[in-house]
Amino acid sequence: MKPPLLDRRAFLRAAGATFVASLPAPALAATLETDAVYATAFQRRDGAYGAAILSEDGRILHHVDLPARGHDVTFDPISRRSVVFARQPGTFATVFDHTGRTQPTTITSVEGRHFYGHGVFSTDGKLLYATENDFDNAAGMVGIYDATDGFARIGEFPTYGVGPHELLLMNDGRTLVIANGGIETHPDYGRAKLNIATMKPSLVFVERETGELLERHELAAELHKLSIRHMDADERGTVWFGCQHEGPATERPLLVGSATRGRDLTLLDMPIETLGEFRNYIGSVAANHASGTLAVSSPQGNSFAIIDTASGRIISSQSVTEVCGLAPDRESFLATTGTGNVIGPNGAECSKPDYVWDNHLLRIS
Repeated sequence: MKPPLLDRRAFLRAAGATFVASLPAPALAATLETDAVYATAFQRRDGAYGAAILSEDGRILHHVDLPARGHDVTFDPISRRSVVFARQPGTFATVFDHTGRTQPTTITSVEGRHFYGHGVFSTDGKLLYATENDFDNAAGMVGIYDATDGFARIGEFPTYGVGPHELLLMNDGRTLVIANGGIETHPDYGRAKLNIATMKPSLVFVERETGELLERHELAAELHKLSIRHMDADERGTVWFGCQHEGPATERPLLVGSATRGRDLTLLDMPIETLGEFRNYIGSVAANHASGTLAVSSPQGNSFAIIDTASGRIISSQSVTEVCGLAPDRESFLATTGTGNVIGPNGAECSKPDYVWDNHLLRIS
């Protein structure tokens, strides 16, 4: 007879970091595989970069070193491998096993391309798709990598826009949604934005197996400086996106919107005081399918809000210094900050002052 199961979250909290650190590799792997954990990139105060696996209460269970700053992480539940992408205009992506049982490997972007910090696996885990910049031609591309053959790059197709950032794979397993931020950059000029006056952001639906453009959506012409950057899909398949405004700081455009096939983009009306708190910058978007809610954050505005996806009503907003990373946790969200805090749904905080958590947080179940 098997012994009764303990609540692992409560157990880890009670046992403490010393116990977790003392676990032999197989035991730690089992702990990581049987509970929800979270992945995020970080920079330490001593200047080192990495990606960490966090427990729900903010403990670092495993980490891998990175050569430079990372951005977002994607996870393949088939092979149980994660990939952390370099921040734009970085040229590396690191593949790692979040249990630490195998050594990380590195994907290097091909000549004339750099990564934009985001990617996604196909549902069968065989292919990895990454947003990339064809910087000499100012064209967004999706690079295709064979996850069954050492992540060899086997092809690419256009994003039908400039400055692609986040991409999602919809539940049909065939449709990619890509946020084209509209901002032209070139590694010779670092992160300088080269075309603010002529920006043309868009959100596109693309057939992932053929690269065929299914639909392209743009905001109204007067909103051409509203860069569409980050996205998530709710339980009904509606795509929610967050924007970053490149116009005057005195302007207050709406920053959060939704997209569905066959319909124009819709921007979510928000109280002017909430928009003011965001300071024209949405840094992360995360949906919670269990509760039908959406969270959006602004590290510039030191705030995040939770929205009911059915009505568009703001349920709550909170001021948190440098908050950005968001991921669903039970009926609410876990959040991370640039000051080293991990904040649970009940407001409990775990502080890691030696760490600067990067913009995004991924739940691995």
